[in-house]
Amino acid sequence: MASSRAPARLRVAEIAGGSRHGDSLPVRRNRIAVVDMATHTAPISTTRTSITGRTWRWRGGNMDFGSGPIGLEDDIVAQLLLARGVEREDLERQRTPSLRAFLPDPSELRDMDLAADRLAQAVIAGETVTIYGDYDVDGATSAALLIRLLRMLGLEARHYIPDRLLEGYGPSGEALVRLAREGSSLIVTVDCGAMAHEALAMAHDEGVDVIVVDHHKCASELPRATALVNPNRLDEAAIGAAHGHLAAVGVAFLLAIATVRTLRARGFFDSRVEPDLFSLLDLVALGTVADVAALHGLNRAFVAQGLKIMGRRDNVGMAALIDASRLSRAPTCSDLGFALGPRINAGGRVGEASLGVRLLTTHDPDEARAIAETLSRLNEERRAIEMAVQEAAEDQLAAQHNRAVPVLAGRGWHPGVIGIVAGRIKEKTGKPAIVIALGDEDGAHGKGSGRSIPGVDLGAAIIGAREAGLLVAGGGHAMAAGLTVAHDRLEHFADWLDERLAADVAAASVSRSVALDLALAPAGLTPALVETLEGAGPFGMGWPGPRVAVGPVRIIKADVVGSGHVRLITSGADSGRIKAIAFRSAETELGQALLHAGPDRRLWLAGRAKIDDWGPRPQAELLLDDAAWAD
Repeated sequence: MASSRAPARLRVAEIAGGSRHGDSLPVRRNRIAVVDMATHTAPISTTRTSITGRTWRWRGGNMDFGSGPIGLEDDIVAQLLLARGVEREDLERQRTPSLRAFLPDPSELRDMDLAADRLAQAVIAGETVTIYGDYDVDGATSAALLIRLLRMLGLEARHYIPDRLLEGYGPSGEALVRLAREGSSLIVTVDCGAMAHEALAMAHDEGVDVIVVDHHKCASELPRATALVNPNRLDEAAIGAAHGHLAAVGVAFLLAIATVRTLRARGFFDSRVEPDLFSLLDLVALGTVADVAALHGLNRAFVAQGLKIMGRRDNVGMAALIDASRLSRAPTCSDLGFALGPRINAGGRVGEASLGVRLLTTHDPDEARAIAETLSRLNEERRAIEMAVQEAAEDQLAAQHNRAVPVLAGRGWHPGVIGIVAGRIKEKTGKPAIVIALGDEDGAHGKGSGRSIPGVDLGAAIIGAREAGLLVAGGGHAMAAGLTVAHDRLEHFADWLDERLAADVAAASVSRSVALDLALAPAGLTPALVETLEGAGPFGMGWPGPRVAVGPVRIIKADVVGSGHVRLITSGADSGRIKAIAFRSAETELGQALLHAGPDRRLWLAGRAKIDDWGPRPQAELLLDDAAWAD
């Protein structure tokens, strides 16, 4: 980790050799002028188009640090917040996002009071309650949150997680009826249910109450439920709709608040201690980040505070998961998405779907350790399966280069990895992508998963295709969606989707660029700077991490490590040495250019700065997004 002695608010003057500079990085057509802030020179180089063909621009427009006395204008964290759309009068609230500052009254969401009242009734009466969750991280954390809440209230709830392969996404009517006949008088679906009209009708006819807690897009007609809490309901009021970016686990946390408040009003806590709801925020943080929910507003507060709770290691299952991920420090936001989340997901993808919920709700350290180790093993199996499916999917790309949305399908592809592969294809092509597992020769339907790019609402398009009769089932949100399609409708669906989204994809592609927050000479990339940049976090979808341009540098060493990652050691004229890595890039235009750059070629590097803490002392390194020749 970076030294704790680093200043809390590093200023421009402190990374610019004691001098001040107000020049920005102007964008010209296919040309980039970059300022060396560490030596306070005029623009030192005008580069050609970047290697990936993208324009480099300042995030939020012209990056002007001001020309008056050192103060707010010199505060890098303030500049990062302003560039992400924060108003000046809101800077301090956004610096340290807290629940107190961002939490709405849960009752502002439709049906929230109905859901809280019914759940409180179940607690008081000691009813049999089952939490029905999705098989991904958001579903697992949402289910675990409500189970732990009810346990703190004196009620042991059951859980049910459907098998991805045998049952598919969402609640099935058969499962709901079976749970009712086994004694459940209340079922709470989490991260699913918003579109389960037939299944919830079956549950209603059976006489069991169902509360739906979801965040996926809804149709105008809602399924029949005791309560349906979802900020993405089409009839949601303004305050509720403003929280449509919440993951299901965030909505579940609001339900927890409302339930405790309802019980308090009924005198339930007159003779018992109220539960510590803050202790559940580690679950909220994990589910929010792993579900790629936009990290602005309340979600930033959830993640910022949840990481603190996670660092306390009070949840033995979460602690075991951290240990299984080989983290020797408190987890960061990126760890949730790239280390912890994939392990929870592995159970639902290629193993037993309920492993994640069991891990996150157990009190037994030995059981937690065993489940965490199993999930790590399953995650390795998932990687091998994913690689095979990805290679097969990429073989189909050439035939679809004219499509706005590649729709790739194959028999025998494992449904548990198609979402990940869709994400990889999206990264490779810069377009939304859908990957469909067609199943065996006798299967009439294929299961698909899609991932989108900013500016293209894939979830709405999938719902539109379902309503047009092209899909058996489908839904999702802007950046991700799932679907079921009949084999004989596959081509029609692909053509319809291409026509529906072509204009949006084209517009998004035109605006494709690398947004930069800071430019500096190589010696300016230090652990202290990285720690300061992180002060504007947590970063993720909708709240992008700072991107810096560093250079000019010469490549001293370039090689391929791991699964096609290009690793660099570079040096600048100021004697600053930078380690950099471009993930999964060895076969790309960027990777090949870096591997074959001559020792006399100078480059500017653009990417995310992070701390490399594997060595004897922390060093700053760059996770590369792009590079551009400096001469």
